[in-house]
Amino acid sequence: MRKISNILKKRSKYLAPSFSLSYDEPLFIERGEGQYLFDHEGNKYLDAINNISHVGHCHPKVVEAAYQQSKLLNTNTRYLHESILDYASNLIDKLPDKLTTCFFTNSGSESNDLALRIARLYNNSKESIVMSGAYHGHTNSLIDISPYKFFGSGGGGKKDFVHVVPMPDEFAGEHLDAESNFGDYYITVLKNKIDKIKKDGKKLAFFMIEPIMGCGGQVIIPSDFMKEAFVLVKEAGGLFIVDEVQIGFGRIGTHFWGFEMSSVQPDIVTLGKSIGNGHPLSAVITTKHIAETFNNGMEYFNSFGGNPVSCKIGQSVLDIIKEEGLQNNAQESGKYLLNGLNLLQQKNSLIGDVRGRGLFIGVEIIKNNNKLSPDAIVTDKIVNALRQKRVLISSDGPNHNVLKIKPPMVFNIQDADYLLESLEAVLKKIMR
Repeated sequence: MRKISNILKKRSKYLAPSFSLSYDEPLFIERGEGQYLFDHEGNKYLDAINNISHVGHCHPKVVEAAYQQSKLLNTNTRYLHESILDYASNLIDKLPDKLTTCFFTNSGSESNDLALRIARLYNNSKESIVMSGAYHGHTNSLIDISPYKFFGSGGGGKKDFVHVVPMPDEFAGEHLDAESNFGDYYITVLKNKIDKIKKDGKKLAFFMIEPIMGCGGQVIIPSDFMKEAFVLVKEAGGLFIVDEVQIGFGRIGTHFWGFEMSSVQPDIVTLGKSIGNGHPLSAVITTKHIAETFNNGMEYFNSFGGNPVSCKIGQSVLDIIKEEGLQNNAQESGKYLLNGLNLLQQKNSLIGDVRGRGLFIGVEIIKNNNKLSPDAIVTDKIVNALRQKRVLISSDGPNHNVLKIKPPMVFNIQDADYLLESLEAVLKKIMR
């Protein structure tokens, strides 16, 4: 405890107070391996939250790729090197035919910020449509289009050029108070927003969406909504941007990308987090035509984006997903875990909803079987109690009452059993 106390004092001294820590009793993690983390005393924790370490913490092939390229060359894109071309080609092979042009960046925020710049320049407009509860990054421009932030604590409120549509949440969404049915309600709101932009003599620049909302609470966007939204946005001349930062690279199991669930073909796709397994790497992928409009005379240069080491690491992640069958594992292990969570829901009135795909799962915690009464306090108790059982998850959602489960892709059936047993024990104790 003394060691942790000393580290907390140093952290308070040297780091900004806005940096957050997880858990009432913060963890001092010294190393990771696969889906497990180990603290300073050697205790082993099941990591069910770090989707960034996509193919597992410290995967030997990722480490080796970084080491081999680091000792050879690491420079910027103003020099020719093949690793960026090989990686771009292999990444593009995973995407729809029209998406042929890559920009490499260093974080999900950076990729979303660049996508926003491209779309605004393409349409000479700032008018943006986003989902309620959405979070797309921490830069000023992205806070402006992230209701999760600008409507939250310390937020500055909505800008006039930002138009928010309610996320189609089947469990506790706005449609519950409306006369129209679920599907019609949300698409009508979107259509009205687009019509209002036109009526005001303005043009829609873009609509940005996550196929499964991350900070919005693991809400799956219905396929019909995605399809109809795509048509409406394209008819208005806007660009359809899909944010795959949280769920891309096979995490949902059935598909490599979230947008494939609805068969839409985005104009721009943004990637981050898992793309580099913890290494700072991200990407924006778009059409040749859209990329050419961004080439307006102002040079685009990124000091570290697309450097040889990053590209070798990114390629190693793609290789491991394929070689180790991790997309299939996400489907099988995720299905098993979802089934187990649904069984727990049947026995426990605190669980209002279980949702997700593959290894991207949300469990909504409510009061007394009332879906309109989110329970953030109990949610926090569950997260901290699981930490004491050495199972690491977190919480999120607009009401901070959704348990987030998004482990490394090597998470297996045995891990799912341990998580389920631990969660059941915690819920029983809380219900007493």
